[in-house]
Amino acid sequence: MKKIFKYSLILSFAIVLGGCQDFEAIEKDPNRAVNAPASLVFNGVLNDMYGNTDRGNQRIIDGSAWGDYARWNQFYCSNYNYYATNEYTWTTTDFNFFSTKNVLKMEEEAKRAGLPEQNPYSALGKFFRAYFFENMTKRVGDMPLNDALKGLEMTTPKYDSQKAVYVQTLKWLDAANDDLAALIAKGDRNLAGDMYLGNDLRKWQKVVNAFKLRVLVSLSKQDTDGELQVKQRFAEMLGNPTKFPVMTAMADNLQYTFTTITKYPRNPSNFGFNATRENMAKTYVDLLVARRDPRVFVVAEPAEAKLKAGLKATDFEAYVGASSGEDLADMSTKALNGEYSFQKRSRYYANDVGEALFIVGYPEMCFNLAEGINRGWATGDAAEWYRRGIAASMSHYGITEAAALNTYLDGTLVKYAGNNATGLNQILTQKYISFFQNSGLEAFYNNRRTGIPTFLVGVGTGNSSRIPKRWQYPNSERTTNADNYKTALTTQYTGKDDINDMMWILK
Repeated sequence: MKKIFKYSLILSFAIVLGGCQDFEAIEKDPNRAVNAPASLVFNGVLNDMYGNTDRGNQRIIDGSAWGDYARWNQFYCSNYNYYATNEYTWTTTDFNFFSTKNVLKMEEEAKRAGLPEQNPYSALGKFFRAYFFENMTKRVGDMPLNDALKGLEMTTPKYDSQKAVYVQTLKWLDAANDDLAALIAKGDRNLAGDMYLGNDLRKWQKVVNAFKLRVLVSLSKQDTDGELQVKQRFAEMLGNPTKFPVMTAMADNLQYTFTTITKYPRNPSNFGFNATRENMAKTYVDLLVARRDPRVFVVAEPAEAKLKAGLKATDFEAYVGASSGEDLADMSTKALNGEYSFQKRSRYYANDVGEALFIVGYPEMCFNLAEGINRGWATGDAAEWYRRGIAASMSHYGITEAAALNTYLDGTLVKYAGNNATGLNQILTQKYISFFQNSGLEAFYNNRRTGIPTFLVGVGTGNSSRIPKRWQYPNSERTTNADNYKTALTTQYTGKDDINDMMWILK
């Protein structure tokens, strides 16, 4: 009897152990991939750059043309509050850690496939880190950097200063430029899945350096900091174009191109929903009208009331934008009465593909170079870069006739006044105009940094008629990283998470 019990017990253990092993084997889904080609992950990261926002697996594309960003940039206004308002009553933002984790995975998969330590994915991985971390810090201020992306190893990452994030961002950009130069010299062709630049590493190197110019200019209030070395870095780039090649034409743009699948936000199918519920903003339109800028004829419809009063569609005074600060009910009434200009139907509702959306564009780069030279960071021809920026932006709207361009450049408000405060105002104004419906929130960030152009406020913009300076930290920081979150608020903002507080980069 004892032997029978003993053998039964052994058999039971064997069945249990065997069952466990079978269960573990069965648990693995043979149809679910555990690895992905680096090119596929790379393509996903590129898509994230377009939206510029992520919430885990839920992608929020509010960085597209005619989205929230364009209203906060004061390019257009919503006059129908069922869909949107013009308020700046911001709350929390999101971090891009979902995207940056995919950057790590992209690099890991490239090495798993046998690529050497220095490869196109690792080089661009440095650029992506710079892009996403810079995007996060300029929204909130201090944030996790050194302790970030460590998963279960570090569940409560400490915050690094905003300055530290920018120091690291510039290091990443320099490393990306160096790596791309070395790969180009070797003729490396291991990049695939590039929906933007056709796997062209030379173009990517130009993008990296154009983005670096954006970062340097965004640090203008800290241009005497010895560690950042903004002026020195800027001068080095201009002085050594071989080491730091930059964009030379619109063909070098990093831009998102819409298709019949990924339709342009304004297309024939949504004409009835948006055409009259969104009118042009005064901040933008008035700049064009005052400068007799032909771009206004391309992007906007003349106000019906002005046409009824006898003006023609070719008269600049026929184009009217609404103040973003106007009471929304008043704006709606005036829009229905034909007092405001709407979006150009033949341009924005003609087809599904619309126009490309710049992520890092050549016109912006030209104006950034002009701004740095104007500020005295390096020797160069600010007037020429200013002219190139305007010409490039005009070409985006099909305005290429030399005589028309020269007439515009000689206009009273447009003709470059020299490397002085007036000239700087002109550069910043033209940069703002060139940002129309592209480049995410760069128009807002430039206004936040310089005050140019003047953003209009009132009851319609909320927030006690103030333009906010930042967003609140993600809710997840309050709930899962509370101690470090509170320390960061105390260090920067006297303990408050207030959208009107001034971050380091703006002081």
